[in-house]
Amino acid sequence: MKFTLSWLKEHLETDAEIAEVAEAMTMAGLEVEDVHDPVAALAPFTVARIVSAERHPNADRLQVCQVDTVDGLKEIVCGAPNARAGLTTIYAPIGAWVPGLGVTLVEKPVRGVVSNGMLCSAAELELAGESDGILDLADDLKVGTPAAGVFGAEPVIDFEVTPNRADWLGMAGIARDLAAAGLGRLKTPDIQPVPGTFPSPITVRIEAPEMCPVFAGRLIRGVKNGPSPEWLQRRLTAIGLRPINRLVDVTNLVAYDRCRPLHVYDAAKLVGSEIVVRGGQVSEGAEHIAAGTHEHLIALDGKTYAVDPAMCVIADAAGERPIGLGGVMGGESTGCADETVDVFVECAWFDPLVTAQTGRTLTLTSDAQYRFARGVDPASVVPGLELATRLILDLCGGEPSEIVVAGEGPASPAAFAFDPARVGALTGLSLADDRIAEILSQLGFEIARGSPWTVTPPSWRRDAEGPADLVEEVARIEGYGKLPSTPLPDLGAPSKGVLNPRQARVRAARRALAAMGYAEAVTWSFTKQSTAALFGGGDDRLRVENPIAADLDCMRPSALANLIQAAARNADRGHPDAALFEIGPIYLDDSPTGQRTVIAGLVAPRAPRHWSGGAEDALFALKGDLMALLDALGAPTASLQLVQGQNRDWWHPGRSARLQLGPKNVIVEFGALHPRVLKALDADGPMLAFEIVLDAVPEPRGKATKARGAASLAPLMPLTRDFAFVVEDGKATGDLVRAIAGADKTLITDVRVFDVYRGAGVAEGMKSVALEVVIQPRDATLTEAEIEALSSKVVAAAGKVGAVLRG
Repeated sequence: MKFTLSWLKEHLETDAEIAEVAEAMTMAGLEVEDVHDPVAALAPFTVARIVSAERHPNADRLQVCQVDTVDGLKEIVCGAPNARAGLTTIYAPIGAWVPGLGVTLVEKPVRGVVSNGMLCSAAELELAGESDGILDLADDLKVGTPAAGVFGAEPVIDFEVTPNRADWLGMAGIARDLAAAGLGRLKTPDIQPVPGTFPSPITVRIEAPEMCPVFAGRLIRGVKNGPSPEWLQRRLTAIGLRPINRLVDVTNLVAYDRCRPLHVYDAAKLVGSEIVVRGGQVSEGAEHIAAGTHEHLIALDGKTYAVDPAMCVIADAAGERPIGLGGVMGGESTGCADETVDVFVECAWFDPLVTAQTGRTLTLTSDAQYRFARGVDPASVVPGLELATRLILDLCGGEPSEIVVAGEGPASPAAFAFDPARVGALTGLSLADDRIAEILSQLGFEIARGSPWTVTPPSWRRDAEGPADLVEEVARIEGYGKLPSTPLPDLGAPSKGVLNPRQARVRAARRALAAMGYAEAVTWSFTKQSTAALFGGGDDRLRVENPIAADLDCMRPSALANLIQAAARNADRGHPDAALFEIGPIYLDDSPTGQRTVIAGLVAPRAPRHWSGGAEDALFALKGDLMALLDALGAPTASLQLVQGQNRDWWHPGRSARLQLGPKNVIVEFGALHPRVLKALDADGPMLAFEIVLDAVPEPRGKATKARGAASLAPLMPLTRDFAFVVEDGKATGDLVRAIAGADKTLITDVRVFDVYRGAGVAEGMKSVALEVVIQPRDATLTEAEIEALSSKVVAAAGKVGAVLRG
């Protein structure tokens, strides 16, 4: 929405300049986007007169002009075809910024002749008008007259209108708010009725009251159309509208002045004497018309639009011929031209939702549609018609008929109770009741004081529905800058944080995996049903009824499928060694308890070739990352049981395992993914992964305090002892390590496997596991006898899991 300062001052008595108006609008909640002041831009430019013009000695299309300027006689080189002696035009001095060219003038030779300035065209000054040559102004203008005064340039404010404030789309509404904010006194002229001198020969019938509840109009005969007067053209041009003719320009003026869109029909082009308001029609079919064909309208913009039954149509010829889209745009068939003599002026109220949907369906936006979609004042139907009538009579002459009104407008907003004390309770503002009443009254609200007050919103404020809306209006006008600054209350004890234990564990897992070099992936909670079936899902009960894509039609039973596909996409783009993780939900069934939260990680080991040989087995590296992550989550890793051979069928049967706390509480499955699954997902193997069920991980016991305990640093050097045990080949080495570590938890600080041997000297079906036990004395250096006693405990602990000290 744009308006000029002079236009505002027709509704608001104020001495404020453009900057003050913009500031007041911003403080009153109107979002000012731009303030364009052409007066400042045109300040360097003045009127000049060409004294003589001669052909340039070195260029046929250039002329060397002697110009009488505000700076005296200047020699200026000009290439305009209309440059001639005696022409009055606009002069730009050296150093002036030319907005249309985006350059600053400098003194330089043009084909050997120095030009001491520039003679300007309309385009170079960013003015409306022809630009084939320099400006040709009236001869009576005095040399040195400022260009801003010649063209009537004035500041323009452009601001954004929120959807709930249609009244801001008219100058009267803006002035009303600014007057309430204290910028001046509201002086919007009252609309005086124009009596009709004869009954209107054109009647109106409404067949779709849900689309257009009220429609008013009148005939004005004997008008003289043509170009609008200069003041009206300047007003419309300043806000970006193109003047068309007096009749059309009047409707645009009223739309921007009072937020009251209207339309004028050339009465001679109407078929019949009745205008019908109805919904769009669809043909039932005939020999030459296909059944189900929509009727069409050629609108004023020259485009043809297909009209459906959800759109409001204005029709003539007993309702058969569409001549306009209600609230959006008129039809070309009844448009007004300079030859128009008799006009029918329409002023109606169209449903905002119908109008908005019509615009969206047809991708058609007009000034009328923009206003009706936000809710024009329904009480302005007849007053708007009266104002347009007066303007047409003043500019075009003519004789008006009586007004015809069909239907009845929407009910006015309902009154509601309001306690003025709510202003202080909700905002902290300490305002007297009289000040609150003054603000609301200036905004158009009717107040009946009592206990509580009864407030009736004006017809143009259908967005005000309750006490909170009135509090907002009072705070907005009084000024948000006056809201008191109040510190937050002292809650005493320091905050304990806002994350619950599960959220804290998710954050800890995210940080731990990122520190290990994994990149977080965020994928869909959906997958393809056939892909879900590879991971034990794909139940029809988990299918999505309206999927966002054909390959995302099922809730995922595992996060691994999406990570595999993400790693495959990375490999296709030259990054085969992906390390990804995701924390998110999986869906095992459609019951309320069927959703689980998992932490899934995946690596695609593609180590580069190196002369030093192979690195550590990627599977053991993955297991190390997994154990470190479980430690970060506070899981009881020392109590976890490692079980092989019982993983589900999307894991490699020989290179996978699970960690569990008893057979019914599986914490995590990890290992290599089955080649069959990778092939089905078009991914190159091998890929290793883990999937932790966060819901199954016991939460660690809360600490009594966040303070760290005293450091326990042993003053004595540690020592190591090596042991080799023979154990069944199928026995998990981790069980042996845990058993030995528990032999003496005070002295034994670490147990490390450094060799596993199968072959000569070891019975078939057995293996030799060599371990290094780290012993840390605490109080005194251990004697040989104490070391031997500890070694006996180690051998005994190993024996409990079936291990025998090797010979």
